[in-house]
Amino acid sequence: MTLHYHGTPLTPRSDLMKMAGKCFCVPFSDARDADVCLAIGQSVMFDNGAFSAFTKGKPLDVRGYLAFLDTRLMQPHWAIPPDVIDGDVEQQRAGLASWPFPSQLSAPVWHMGLSIEWLIELADNWPRICFGSTAQFWQVGSDLWRRRADEAFNALARTRRHLPWIHMLRGMAVCGERWPFASVDSVNVARNFKDYGVDPERMARRLDAVQCNRAWSDRIEPEQTDFFKGAA
Repeated sequence: MTLHYHGTPLTPRSDLMKMAGKCFCVPFSDARDADVCLAIGQSVMFDNGAFSAFTKGKPLDVRGYLAFLDTRLMQPHWAIPPDVIDGDVEQQRAGLASWPFPSQLSAPVWHMGLSIEWLIELADNWPRICFGSTAQFWQVGSDLWRRRADEAFNALARTRRHLPWIHMLRGMAVCGERWPFASVDSVNVARNFKDYGVDPERMARRLDAVQCNRAWSDRIEPEQTDFFKGAA
């Protein structure tokens, strides 16, 4: 089963309340719905808002983010630790070293442009990982993205029988395809239900019914992934 985390904010509040029982993604950059989602949702993932801050040319308010999570982060909810957009492995590692919450409540981001070795290191130390499709892998589902996702799952499957929990950021569109994502998120419902003229809960229910593969069964030959050998 794949868990589908529906992005917020979702307005008006009366329509958000129709989504009771769903899983929610709450970004720190606009967390107005956080406490309502905690009250009505099955599970809430908290996004650190790093990308939103990056696009606005502002630093991520790490101290504010940690204070925001302090009374909210507990099972079955989880959060993305601060990460550095376009940063290198050492910058990502340094940020995780100061993360104060337990690993079972956390999901660090593996930026798909960083090395497979860094992905394996994350998988060895964290029970849940997010794939972040930044830089050349920004378009989820593109040919380039698909080849990189294949390479990542090949590497994980090569070293372990049971994969870690992999969450695909902005990944609801690739549900139903070959990658065994344990969870995905999307702002599709919040942004589009009014344009489609449909009830948000009904739209979310249709998305929730589409599941990813339960296991990784594909194996891509190494020569098909030579492009990525030099990934930093």
